[in-house]
Amino acid sequence: MSVEPASSARPLPAAAPRVAGDRATGATGPTPGPTTDRPQPPGGRAAWLAWSIGATVYVLAVIHRTSLGVAGLDAADRFGIGASALSTFSILQVLVYAAMQIPVGVLVDRFGPRKVLLLGVLLLSTGQLAFAFSDAFGPALASRAVLGCGDAMTFISVLRIAARWFPAAKNPLVAQLTGLAGMSGNLVTTVVLAQALHSEGWTPTFTAIALLGIAVFALVALFLRESPEGAAPTAPAGLAAGRPRLAVGRQVREAWQEPGTRLGLWIHFTTQFPGNAFGLLWGLPYLVQAQGMTRTEAGGLLTLLVLANMSFGFLFGRLLSRTARARMPIVLTTIGVTSLLWAVTLAWPEGHPPLWLLVAIILVMGSNGPASLVGLDYARARNPVERLGTASGIVNMGGFIGTMITLFGIGVLLDVLTPDGSGGYSAGAFRWAFCWQYVPMAVGTLMILRLRRKLAGASA
Repeated sequence: MSVEPASSARPLPAAAPRVAGDRATGATGPTPGPTTDRPQPPGGRAAWLAWSIGATVYVLAVIHRTSLGVAGLDAADRFGIGASALSTFSILQVLVYAAMQIPVGVLVDRFGPRKVLLLGVLLLSTGQLAFAFSDAFGPALASRAVLGCGDAMTFISVLRIAARWFPAAKNPLVAQLTGLAGMSGNLVTTVVLAQALHSEGWTPTFTAIALLGIAVFALVALFLRESPEGAAPTAPAGLAAGRPRLAVGRQVREAWQEPGTRLGLWIHFTTQFPGNAFGLLWGLPYLVQAQGMTRTEAGGLLTLLVLANMSFGFLFGRLLSRTARARMPIVLTTIGVTSLLWAVTLAWPEGHPPLWLLVAIILVMGSNGPASLVGLDYARARNPVERLGTASGIVNMGGFIGTMITLFGIGVLLDVLTPDGSGGYSAGAFRWAFCWQYVPMAVGTLMILRLRRKLAGASA
């Protein structure tokens, strides 16, 4: 992915306060000046109520997103497909999610997060209901694409609600809490949905999940206030003045030209994909086929991944709410420790690392998702509020692009290393296939270091 150069002499956007000390390590706070005159949002109980309603939609989206993770074997039997076709569900869903990020960001900036959340709930419920009644691969695949569109509309909308309701210093913590709330949806999937599939069957289970959307839609429609009373409108002037096509192009271009947005994208790309690819598709086959675990044991370790993600989200949120200087140390430490532990795991004799090492790498991968949210913090600090949705959409593409590259690369290498994969993949095949992770890891790290210097020059 190419990165458009930006002149270090280019001034920051008028509505974005220049940040003191925002060099390699991040900002410590806004410098005094006319760009800081805009009053800060109030926060308080009303802010937490608005956020909690938006976060409820995100929890529902994560339940929908991860529902196939516990239904893989059922899906293979229902649609009569093999492992390659089954993996297409996950790859398509991630592809649609990533492709929708910039359009969704523009929609949030133009129409506001409340309307986008309502549309997202409709798409989630429609896609899941169609999936519940699908009995062929093609319609089921199309329904997951619709679901992916709805999923893409939730996270950015919740972040925009937080930016309108909370003071800037609170936003890193609220972003991490949003990710933590989403992980609770993952727990619902692994604990409740898995049992429901076993006891109630395919159609009743997925229909019930789809119908949850009715209650959530009503909650948003009736009670969500997307900004404090009396707050000034934040839609870009061009969008409001009847020039949507030109304004959208300018909105995306200006967000991309900001070095903080591109740095955020590469942080999201590099930190998120290892844990995402492992939890979304390849973790269970690796633990069962390569490490000889039972499905119950492997499921326990995947639950540990979710719990670790929640714990790191709370920890990183507290650190970032105290000082923005923690941004880059969190990012580089997460990349370094994840790379090191995977190297030790993959180099272990015969490809069978001990249980303690598997637990360690899963705990460390729990930090990947929370660390990726630091990228959104960089974009938020360097863009004016009226284009935060667009900038957040650009950043949020990164991790899912990295996940797609990793899912596809590991799958191709497994097939190449095991031409006849009907008996499963060996530990040796998984060892070499998982080495593919270092390709996007290396590219992403180099881009982070490059843009880190560019951002320092722009702040000088």
